[in-house]
Amino acid sequence: MPLSVLIWLPVGAALVAALLPERVGPRVVLGAAVVDLGIACGYVAGFDTHAAAGKLQYLTDQTWIAQLGIHYKLGLDGLNLFLVLMTTLLWVGALGAANLREWERPRLFYFQLALAESAVLGAFIAQDLALFVGFFDLMLIPFYFLVGAWGGPNRVAATTKLVIYTLVGSLLMLAAATDLAQATIGKGAQELIFVGFAAAFLVKMPLFPLHAWMPDGYRAMPLPVLAVFSGVLSKVAAYGFLRIVLPLLPDASVHWQLTMLVIAVVSILYGSTMAFTQTDARLVVGFSSMAQLGFIVLGIFSLRPEGAQGALLQMVNHGLVVVPLFLIIGLLAARAGGSEDVRDMGGIAFRAPVLAALFLIVAFATLAMPGSANFVGEFYILLGTFQAKLAVALVAAVGVVLASVYMLRVFIRTMHNRVGERVASREISRADALVVVPLVAVILAIAVYPQLPLSRAKGAVIHPAPAAFTRVAGGTP
Repeated sequence: MPLSVLIWLPVGAALVAALLPERVGPRVVLGAAVVDLGIACGYVAGFDTHAAAGKLQYLTDQTWIAQLGIHYKLGLDGLNLFLVLMTTLLWVGALGAANLREWERPRLFYFQLALAESAVLGAFIAQDLALFVGFFDLMLIPFYFLVGAWGGPNRVAATTKLVIYTLVGSLLMLAAATDLAQATIGKGAQELIFVGFAAAFLVKMPLFPLHAWMPDGYRAMPLPVLAVFSGVLSKVAAYGFLRIVLPLLPDASVHWQLTMLVIAVVSILYGSTMAFTQTDARLVVGFSSMAQLGFIVLGIFSLRPEGAQGALLQMVNHGLVVVPLFLIIGLLAARAGGSEDVRDMGGIAFRAPVLAALFLIVAFATLAMPGSANFVGEFYILLGTFQAKLAVALVAAVGVVLASVYMLRVFIRTMHNRVGERVASREISRADALVVVPLVAVILAIAVYPQLPLSRAKGAVIHPAPAAFTRVAGGTP
Protein backbone atom coordinates (compact mmCIF):
# COMPACT_ATOMS: atom_id res chain seq x y z
CA MET A 1 0.00 0.00 0.00
CA PRO A 2 1.47 3.44 -0.90
CA LEU A 3 2.80 5.54 1.95
CA SER A 4 0.60 8.38 0.71
CA VAL A 5 -2.41 6.50 2.07
CA LEU A 6 -0.83 6.43 5.53
CA ILE A 7 -0.17 10.17 5.42
CA TRP A 8 -3.43 11.47 3.96
CA LEU A 9 -5.98 9.04 5.40
CA PRO A 10 -6.47 10.98 8.68
CA VAL A 11 -7.21 14.36 7.10
CA GLY A 12 -9.28 12.73 4.33
CA ALA A 13 -11.42 10.96 6.91
CA ALA A 14 -11.82 14.24 8.82
CA LEU A 15 -13.15 15.94 5.69
CA VAL A 16 -15.72 13.15 5.28
CA ALA A 17 -16.57 13.36 8.99
CA ALA A 18 -17.27 17.09 8.63
CA LEU A 19 -20.24 16.18 6.40
CA LEU A 20 -21.69 13.75 8.95
CA PRO A 21 -23.73 14.38 12.13
CA GLU A 22 -21.68 15.77 15.00
CA ARG A 23 -22.03 12.58 17.06
CA VAL A 24 -20.79 10.38 14.24
CA GLY A 25 -17.90 12.48 12.94
CA PRO A 26 -15.51 12.03 15.91
CA ARG A 27 -15.90 8.25 15.72
CA VAL A 28 -15.12 8.31 11.99
CA VAL A 29 -11.89 10.24 12.66
CA LEU A 30 -10.98 7.82 15.45
CA GLY A 31 -11.76 4.85 13.20
CA ALA A 32 -9.50 6.24 10.47
CA ALA A 33 -6.70 6.65 13.03
CA VAL A 34 -7.13 3.01 14.05
CA VAL A 35 -6.93 1.97 10.39
CA ASP A 36 -3.78 4.10 10.03
CA LEU A 37 -2.31 2.28 13.03
CA GLY A 38 -3.08 -1.03 11.36
CA ILE A 39 -1.35 0.12 8.16
CA ALA A 40 1.71 1.19 10.15
CA CYS A 41 1.78 -2.20 11.89
CA GLY A 42 1.72 -3.81 8.45
CA TYR A 43 4.74 -1.78 7.37
CA VAL A 44 6.64 -2.83 10.50
CA ALA A 45 5.71 -6.49 10.00
CA GLY A 46 6.78 -6.41 6.35
CA PHE A 47 9.99 -4.44 6.92
CA ASP A 48 13.02 -6.27 5.56
CA THR A 49 15.64 -6.24 8.32
CA HIS A 50 18.14 -7.94 5.99
CA ALA A 51 18.01 -5.23 3.33
CA ALA A 52 21.08 -3.13 2.67
CA ALA A 53 21.78 -0.69 5.49
CA GLY A 54 20.17 2.67 4.86
CA LYS A 55 18.08 1.42 1.94
CA LEU A 56 14.64 2.99 1.76
CA GLN A 57 11.68 0.59 1.65
CA TYR A 58 8.11 1.17 0.42
CA LEU A 59 9.59 3.92 -1.74
CA THR A 60 7.50 6.51 -3.58
CA ASP A 61 9.45 8.94 -5.76
CA GLN A 62 7.69 11.26 -8.17
CA THR A 63 8.97 14.55 -9.58
CA TRP A 64 6.79 17.27 -8.10
CA ILE A 65 8.30 20.64 -9.14
CA ALA A 66 10.85 19.83 -11.83
CA GLN A 67 12.25 23.36 -12.15
CA LEU A 68 13.26 23.35 -8.49
CA GLY A 69 14.23 19.70 -8.34
CA ILE A 70 11.59 18.97 -5.68
CA HIS A 71 10.39 15.39 -5.45
CA TYR A 72 7.36 13.87 -3.77
CA LYS A 73 9.64 11.27 -2.21
CA LEU A 74 8.52 9.04 0.64
CA GLY A 75 10.18 6.05 2.25
CA LEU A 76 10.76 4.08 5.44
CA ASP A 77 14.00 2.87 6.98
CA GLY A 78 15.39 2.18 10.42
CA LEU A 79 15.36 5.86 11.39
CA ASN A 80 11.66 6.51 10.96
CA LEU A 81 9.92 3.11 11.01
CA PHE A 82 9.06 2.99 14.72
CA LEU A 83 8.54 6.76 14.93
CA VAL A 84 5.76 6.37 12.36
CA LEU A 85 4.28 3.46 14.31
CA MET A 86 4.51 5.49 17.54
CA THR A 87 2.76 8.45 15.91
CA THR A 88 -0.22 6.42 14.73
CA LEU A 89 -0.53 4.67 18.11
CA LEU A 90 -0.40 7.86 20.16
CA TRP A 91 -2.89 9.63 17.91
CA VAL A 92 -5.33 6.77 18.47
CA GLY A 93 -4.88 7.28 22.22
CA ALA A 94 -5.36 11.05 22.01
CA LEU A 95 -8.41 10.78 19.74
CA GLY A 96 -9.84 8.09 22.01
CA ALA A 97 -9.50 10.41 24.99
CA ALA A 98 -10.96 13.31 23.01
CA ASN A 99 -14.00 11.18 22.07
CA LEU A 100 -14.83 10.88 25.78
CA ARG A 101 -15.38 14.65 26.02
CA GLU A 102 -17.69 17.18 24.41
CA TRP A 103 -16.05 19.90 22.31
CA GLU A 104 -17.34 23.14 20.87
CA ARG A 105 -17.33 23.04 17.07
CA PRO A 106 -16.35 19.34 17.05
CA ARG A 107 -16.10 19.08 13.26
CA LEU A 108 -13.38 21.74 13.16
CA PHE A 109 -11.64 20.39 16.27
CA TYR A 110 -11.27 16.88 14.87
CA PHE A 111 -10.28 18.19 11.45
CA GLN A 112 -7.41 20.16 12.98
CA LEU A 113 -6.29 17.19 15.06
CA ALA A 114 -6.39 14.92 11.98
CA LEU A 115 -4.52 17.47 9.88
CA ALA A 116 -1.83 17.56 12.55
CA GLU A 117 -1.44 13.77 12.35
CA SER A 118 -1.09 13.91 8.56
CA ALA A 119 1.52 16.67 8.83
CA VAL A 120 3.57 14.79 11.43
CA LEU A 121 3.49 11.55 9.44
CA GLY A 122 4.51 13.47 6.34
CA ALA A 123 7.49 15.00 8.14
CA PHE A 124 8.66 11.59 9.35
CA ILE A 125 8.23 9.87 5.98
CA ALA A 126 9.39 12.66 3.61
CA GLN A 127 12.70 11.97 1.88
CA ASP A 128 13.03 15.29 0.07
CA LEU A 129 14.32 18.34 1.92
CA ALA A 130 11.69 20.74 0.57
CA LEU A 131 8.94 18.22 1.33
CA PHE A 132 10.21 17.81 4.89
CA VAL A 133 10.29 21.58 5.42
CA GLY A 134 6.74 21.85 4.06
CA PHE A 135 5.35 19.21 6.38
CA PHE A 136 7.38 20.58 9.31
CA ASP A 137 5.81 24.01 8.88
CA LEU A 138 2.35 22.55 8.24
CA MET A 139 2.43 21.02 11.73
CA LEU A 140 2.23 24.49 13.27
CA ILE A 141 -1.04 25.50 11.60
CA PRO A 142 -3.48 23.04 13.22
CA PHE A 143 -1.91 23.52 16.66
CA TYR A 144 -2.29 27.28 16.29
CA PHE A 145 -6.05 26.78 15.99
CA LEU A 146 -6.25 23.97 18.55
CA VAL A 147 -4.62 26.14 21.22
CA GLY A 148 -6.20 29.43 20.20
CA ALA A 149 -9.77 28.14 19.88
CA TRP A 150 -9.96 25.31 22.46
CA GLY A 151 -7.22 26.25 24.91
CA GLY A 152 -7.43 27.46 28.50
CA PRO A 153 -7.93 30.96 29.91
CA ASN A 154 -4.46 32.20 28.86
CA ARG A 155 -4.69 30.76 25.36
CA VAL A 156 -4.19 34.05 23.46
CA ALA A 157 -0.83 34.82 25.08
CA ALA A 158 0.19 31.16 24.83
CA THR A 159 -0.69 31.00 21.14
CA THR A 160 1.17 34.23 20.42
CA LYS A 161 4.36 32.95 22.08
CA LEU A 162 4.06 29.57 20.39
CA VAL A 163 3.63 31.11 16.95
CA ILE A 164 6.42 33.68 17.34
CA TYR A 165 8.98 31.17 18.55
CA THR A 166 8.13 28.41 16.09
CA LEU A 167 7.67 30.81 13.16
CA VAL A 168 11.08 32.40 13.69
CA GLY A 169 12.60 28.92 13.97
CA SER A 170 10.84 27.80 10.80
CA LEU A 171 12.04 30.86 8.88
CA LEU A 172 15.61 30.17 9.95
CA MET A 173 15.23 26.56 8.82
CA LEU A 174 13.78 27.66 5.49
CA ALA A 175 16.76 29.95 4.92
CA ALA A 176 19.12 27.14 5.91
CA ALA A 177 17.35 24.67 3.62
CA THR A 178 17.59 27.11 0.72
CA ASP A 179 21.34 27.42 1.24
CA LEU A 180 21.67 23.66 1.68
CA ALA A 181 20.14 23.14 -1.77
CA GLN A 182 23.28 24.53 -3.36
CA ALA A 183 25.52 22.01 -5.11
CA THR A 184 28.65 22.94 -3.17
CA ILE A 185 28.82 24.20 0.40
CA GLY A 186 31.92 25.55 2.08
CA LYS A 187 32.84 24.72 5.66
CA GLY A 188 31.87 28.16 6.97
CA ALA A 189 28.53 28.03 5.19
CA GLN A 190 27.89 24.57 6.65
CA GLU A 191 28.33 25.94 10.14
CA LEU A 192 25.83 28.76 9.55
CA ILE A 193 23.31 26.38 7.95
CA PHE A 194 23.64 24.13 11.00
CA VAL A 195 22.63 27.04 13.25
CA GLY A 196 19.45 27.61 11.22
CA PHE A 197 18.34 23.99 11.48
CA ALA A 198 19.37 23.70 15.13
CA ALA A 199 17.38 26.81 16.11
CA ALA A 200 14.20 25.43 14.49
CA PHE A 201 14.61 22.00 16.06
CA LEU A 202 15.56 23.24 19.55
CA VAL A 203 12.50 25.53 19.64
CA LYS A 204 10.19 22.70 18.66
CA MET A 205 11.52 20.30 21.28
CA PRO A 206 11.90 22.67 23.34
CA LEU A 207 15.35 22.81 24.94
CA PHE A 208 17.02 25.48 27.05
CA PRO A 209 17.29 28.41 26.33
CA LEU A 210 14.62 28.35 23.56
CA HIS A 211 11.83 27.05 25.79
CA ALA A 212 10.18 30.26 27.03
CA TRP A 213 6.94 29.49 25.14
CA MET A 214 6.58 26.10 26.83
CA PRO A 215 5.04 26.92 30.28
CA ASP A 216 2.19 29.04 28.88
CA GLY A 217 1.70 26.69 25.94
CA TYR A 218 1.50 23.58 28.09
CA ARG A 219 -0.96 25.22 30.51
CA ALA A 220 -3.24 26.37 27.68
CA MET A 221 -3.47 23.27 25.48
CA PRO A 222 -6.37 20.82 25.88
CA LEU A 223 -4.93 17.62 27.35
CA PRO A 224 -5.46 15.33 24.32
CA VAL A 225 -3.80 17.99 22.15
CA LEU A 226 -0.97 18.50 24.62
CA ALA A 227 -0.39 14.74 24.80
CA VAL A 228 0.45 14.39 21.10
CA PHE A 229 2.18 17.77 20.94
CA SER A 230 4.62 16.78 23.68
CA GLY A 231 4.78 13.10 22.80
CA VAL A 232 5.23 13.35 19.04
CA LEU A 233 6.07 16.82 17.67
CA SER A 234 9.24 17.13 19.70
CA LYS A 235 10.44 13.86 18.12
CA VAL A 236 10.13 15.34 14.63
CA ALA A 237 12.74 17.90 15.66
CA ALA A 238 15.08 15.26 17.11
CA TYR A 239 14.54 13.13 14.00
CA GLY A 240 15.52 16.14 11.87
CA PHE A 241 18.96 16.14 13.48
CA LEU A 242 19.44 12.47 12.61
CA ARG A 243 17.90 12.58 9.14
CA ILE A 244 19.18 15.91 7.84
CA VAL A 245 21.81 17.62 9.95
CA LEU A 246 24.24 14.82 10.77
CA PRO A 247 24.36 13.22 7.29
CA LEU A 248 24.28 16.42 5.22
CA LEU A 249 26.33 18.68 7.52
CA PRO A 250 28.94 16.33 8.99
CA ASP A 251 31.73 18.91 9.39
CA ALA A 252 29.39 21.41 11.05
CA SER A 253 28.05 18.68 13.36
CA VAL A 254 31.59 18.02 14.58
CA HIS A 255 32.26 21.76 14.90
CA TRP A 256 29.13 22.37 17.01
CA GLN A 257 29.26 19.06 18.90
CA LEU A 258 30.44 20.45 22.24
CA THR A 259 27.94 23.33 22.07
CA MET A 260 25.07 20.91 21.47
CA LEU A 261 26.25 18.62 24.27
CA VAL A 262 26.36 21.57 26.67
CA ILE A 263 22.83 22.61 25.63
CA ALA A 264 21.70 19.02 26.20
CA VAL A 265 23.27 18.79 29.68
CA VAL A 266 21.94 22.19 30.76
CA SER A 267 18.47 21.16 29.56
CA ILE A 268 18.71 17.91 31.54
CA LEU A 269 19.70 19.66 34.77
CA TYR A 270 17.43 22.68 34.31
CA GLY A 271 14.43 20.60 33.26
CA SER A 272 14.89 18.16 36.15
CA THR A 273 15.29 20.96 38.70
CA MET A 274 12.24 22.84 37.43
CA ALA A 275 10.17 19.64 37.38
CA PHE A 276 11.01 19.13 41.04
CA THR A 277 9.89 22.65 42.01
CA GLN A 278 6.56 22.68 40.11
CA THR A 279 3.16 21.98 41.65
CA ASP A 280 1.23 22.12 38.37
CA ALA A 281 1.19 18.50 37.17
CA ARG A 282 1.32 19.60 33.52
CA LEU A 283 4.51 21.54 34.07
CA VAL A 284 6.10 18.70 36.02
CA VAL A 285 5.65 16.53 32.93
CA GLY A 286 6.61 19.43 30.64
CA PHE A 287 9.93 20.12 32.35
CA SER A 288 10.63 16.40 32.73
CA SER A 289 10.12 16.15 28.95
CA MET A 290 12.74 18.87 28.50
CA ALA A 291 15.15 16.76 30.53
CA GLN A 292 14.34 13.63 28.52
CA LEU A 293 14.79 15.46 25.24
CA GLY A 294 18.11 16.70 26.57
CA PHE A 295 19.15 13.06 26.90
CA ILE A 296 18.01 12.42 23.32
CA VAL A 297 20.11 15.32 21.97
CA LEU A 298 23.00 14.09 24.12
CA GLY A 299 22.85 10.72 22.37
CA ILE A 300 22.57 12.25 18.91
CA PHE A 301 25.56 14.55 19.37
CA SER A 302 27.73 11.97 21.01
CA LEU A 303 28.25 11.23 17.29
CA ARG A 304 28.53 7.58 18.21
CA PRO A 305 26.34 4.73 16.88
CA GLU A 306 25.47 3.65 20.42
CA GLY A 307 24.31 7.15 21.31
CA ALA A 308 22.21 7.44 18.16
CA GLN A 309 20.59 4.05 18.79
CA GLY A 310 19.79 5.07 22.35
CA ALA A 311 18.39 8.39 21.16
CA LEU A 312 16.07 6.67 18.68
CA LEU A 313 14.87 4.20 21.30
CA GLN A 314 14.39 7.02 23.81
CA MET A 315 12.37 9.02 21.30
CA VAL A 316 9.91 6.14 21.07
CA ASN A 317 10.01 5.53 24.84
CA HIS A 318 9.33 9.15 25.71
CA GLY A 319 6.35 9.35 23.37
CA LEU A 320 4.90 6.15 24.81
CA VAL A 321 5.32 7.45 28.37
CA VAL A 322 4.32 11.09 28.11
CA VAL A 323 0.93 10.55 26.42
CA PRO A 324 -0.49 8.27 29.15
CA LEU A 325 1.04 10.62 31.74
CA PHE A 326 -1.00 13.56 30.45
CA LEU A 327 -4.13 11.43 30.13
CA ILE A 328 -3.70 10.23 33.72
CA ILE A 329 -3.25 13.83 34.86
CA GLY A 330 -6.64 14.55 33.31
CA LEU A 331 -8.19 11.63 35.23
CA LEU A 332 -6.63 12.82 38.50
CA ALA A 333 -7.80 16.38 37.91
CA ALA A 334 -11.36 15.12 37.31
CA ARG A 335 -11.16 13.53 40.78
CA ALA A 336 -9.75 16.70 42.39
CA GLY A 337 -12.51 19.11 41.44
CA GLY A 338 -10.81 20.06 38.18
CA SER A 339 -7.52 21.13 39.77
CA GLU A 340 -4.25 19.97 38.18
CA ASP A 341 -2.23 21.10 41.21
CA VAL A 342 -0.62 18.11 42.91
CA ARG A 343 -1.31 19.75 46.30
CA ASP A 344 -5.05 19.32 45.70
CA MET A 345 -4.72 15.62 44.91
CA GLY A 346 -3.78 12.58 46.97
CA GLY A 347 -5.03 9.55 48.81
CA ILE A 348 -6.87 7.64 46.07
CA ALA A 349 -4.52 4.68 45.61
CA PHE A 350 -6.47 2.29 47.83
CA ARG A 351 -9.84 3.10 46.30
CA ALA A 352 -8.49 3.22 42.74
CA PRO A 353 -5.83 0.49 42.66
CA VAL A 354 -5.99 -0.03 38.89
CA LEU A 355 -5.46 3.67 38.19
CA ALA A 356 -2.64 3.75 40.76
CA ALA A 357 -1.00 0.69 39.19
CA LEU A 358 -1.16 2.21 35.70
CA PHE A 359 0.34 5.45 36.99
CA LEU A 360 3.09 3.54 38.83
CA ILE A 361 4.13 1.67 35.68
CA VAL A 362 4.31 4.89 33.68
CA ALA A 363 6.18 6.68 36.51
CA PHE A 364 8.76 3.88 36.77
CA ALA A 365 9.26 3.97 33.01
CA THR A 366 9.75 7.76 33.15
CA LEU A 367 12.49 7.52 35.77
CA ALA A 368 14.23 4.77 33.74
CA MET A 369 13.82 2.02 36.31
CA PRO A 370 16.03 -1.01 35.46
CA GLY A 371 13.90 -3.41 33.47
CA SER A 372 12.22 -0.62 31.50
CA ALA A 373 13.00 0.28 27.89
CA ASN A 374 13.81 3.81 29.09
CA PHE A 375 16.67 2.33 31.12
CA VAL A 376 18.03 0.66 27.98
CA GLY A 377 17.72 3.89 26.00
CA GLU A 378 19.50 5.99 28.61
CA PHE A 379 22.18 3.33 28.99
CA TYR A 380 22.94 3.45 25.27
CA ILE A 381 22.95 7.26 25.31
CA LEU A 382 25.33 7.47 28.26
CA LEU A 383 27.51 4.74 26.74
CA GLY A 384 27.91 6.73 23.54
CA THR A 385 28.53 9.95 25.48
CA PHE A 386 31.12 8.33 27.76
CA GLN A 387 33.03 7.27 24.66
CA ALA A 388 32.78 10.75 23.15
CA LYS A 389 33.05 13.20 26.09
CA LEU A 390 33.60 11.64 29.51
CA ALA A 391 33.11 14.83 31.54
CA VAL A 392 29.80 15.62 29.81
CA ALA A 393 28.52 12.10 30.46
CA LEU A 394 29.37 12.29 34.17
CA VAL A 395 27.42 15.54 34.57
CA ALA A 396 24.48 14.22 32.53
CA ALA A 397 24.25 11.12 34.73
CA VAL A 398 23.06 13.39 37.55
CA GLY A 399 19.85 13.83 35.57
CA VAL A 400 19.07 10.14 35.99
CA VAL A 401 19.04 10.62 39.78
CA LEU A 402 16.96 13.80 39.60
CA ALA A 403 14.33 12.06 37.47
CA SER A 404 13.65 9.56 40.23
CA VAL A 405 13.17 12.41 42.71
CA TYR A 406 10.56 14.46 40.83
CA MET A 407 8.63 11.51 39.42
CA LEU A 408 8.32 9.67 42.73
CA ARG A 409 7.34 12.95 44.39
CA VAL A 410 4.45 13.42 41.97
CA PHE A 411 3.29 9.81 42.33
CA ILE A 412 3.34 9.93 46.13
CA ARG A 413 1.60 13.33 46.26
CA THR A 414 -1.19 12.27 43.92
CA MET A 415 -1.73 8.66 44.97
CA HIS A 416 -0.89 8.61 48.69
CA ASN A 417 -0.77 11.05 51.60
CA ARG A 418 -4.06 12.40 52.93
CA VAL A 419 -7.12 12.56 50.72
CA GLY A 420 -7.58 16.10 49.44
CA GLU A 421 -10.64 18.07 50.54
CA ARG A 422 -12.22 17.96 47.07
CA VAL A 423 -10.83 14.58 45.97
CA ALA A 424 -13.34 11.93 44.89
CA SER A 425 -11.67 8.53 45.23
CA ARG A 426 -13.02 6.40 42.42
CA GLU A 427 -11.57 3.82 40.08
CA ILE A 428 -10.74 4.42 36.44
CA SER A 429 -13.80 3.95 34.21
CA ARG A 430 -13.96 1.30 31.51
CA ALA A 431 -13.94 3.90 28.76
CA ASP A 432 -10.85 5.64 30.15
CA ALA A 433 -9.17 2.28 30.72
CA LEU A 434 -9.80 1.38 27.08
CA VAL A 435 -7.65 4.38 26.14
CA VAL A 436 -4.89 4.18 28.78
CA VAL A 437 -4.39 0.42 29.27
CA PRO A 438 -3.26 -0.34 25.67
CA LEU A 439 -0.63 2.43 25.88
CA VAL A 440 0.69 1.04 29.17
CA ALA A 441 0.67 -2.46 27.67
CA VAL A 442 2.90 -1.24 24.83
CA ILE A 443 5.29 0.30 27.40
CA LEU A 444 5.55 -3.11 29.08
CA ALA A 445 5.98 -4.90 25.74
CA ILE A 446 8.88 -2.63 24.69
CA ALA A 447 10.43 -3.11 28.14
CA VAL A 448 10.34 -6.89 27.66
CA TYR A 449 11.76 -6.75 24.12
CA PRO A 450 13.55 -3.44 23.38
CA GLN A 451 15.53 -5.31 20.73
CA LEU A 452 12.60 -4.94 18.32
CA PRO A 453 13.13 -1.22 17.61
CA LEU A 454 16.88 -1.43 18.27
CA SER A 455 17.43 -4.08 15.60
CA ARG A 456 15.57 -2.04 12.97
CA ALA A 457 17.50 1.12 13.78
CA LYS A 458 20.98 -0.39 14.01
CA GLY A 459 21.83 -0.44 10.31
CA ALA A 460 20.47 3.07 9.75
CA VAL A 461 22.63 4.69 12.46
CA ILE A 462 25.80 2.66 11.93
CA HIS A 463 25.74 2.87 8.12
CA PRO A 464 23.77 6.04 7.32
CA ALA A 465 22.86 6.74 3.72
CA PRO A 466 22.81 10.55 3.33
CA ALA A 467 22.34 10.20 -0.44
CA ALA A 468 18.81 8.93 0.24
CA PHE A 469 17.70 12.45 1.11
CA THR A 470 17.09 14.63 -1.96
CA ARG A 471 18.51 18.09 -1.33
CA VAL A 472 20.15 19.54 -4.44
CA ALA A 473 18.29 21.79 -6.85
CA GLY A 474 17.72 20.03 -10.13
CA GLY A 475 16.74 16.76 -8.45
CA THR A 476 20.20 15.37 -7.79
CA PRO A 477 20.24 13.39 -4.53
